[in-house]
Amino acid sequence: MDTGRRTVLAAGAAGAAALVVGCGDEGGEDPATQPPTGPATTDSEEDGARPSPAGEELAKTGDIPVGGGKVFADKKIVVTQPESGDFKAFSAVCTHQGCTVANVSDGTINCLCHASKFKITDAAVASGPATKPLPAERITVSGDSIRLD
Repeated sequence: MDTGRRTVLAAGAAGAAALVVGCGDEGGEDPATQPPTGPATTDSEEDGARPSPAGEELAKTGDIPVGGGKVFADKKIVVTQPESGDFKAFSAVCTHQGCTVANVSDGTINCLCHASKFKITDAAVASGPATKPLPAERITVSGDSIRLD
């Protein structure tokens, strides 16, 4: 009789586990505190990189302050100018949990979701919880125009 009882208990436990897995994570957390979700990415979009229309003008050089930068949230890119005439571009998608970085100030690119900060010179982590730098993006500066490559 013990064998029959164990079979019923094991089957009940397996069914409960399947039910929990099937239910997933729904309703467990406030959606307002979760990072934004988007379409599935491709291999070229790993770690926040994204495809960009070649040659599209992103900004004028005068739009990017020396020692600072500007976030283009709609393009998921941030452009910085650490020193006069030296323009850098990085993904605006935080490597911690995928939030879009919010601003550039005091020499860092700032994600307000969990307070990660990245250096404007190379997007290295200045303070966590992020552990990886923002991926570099390719831009071309010609005259007063900054264009996506």
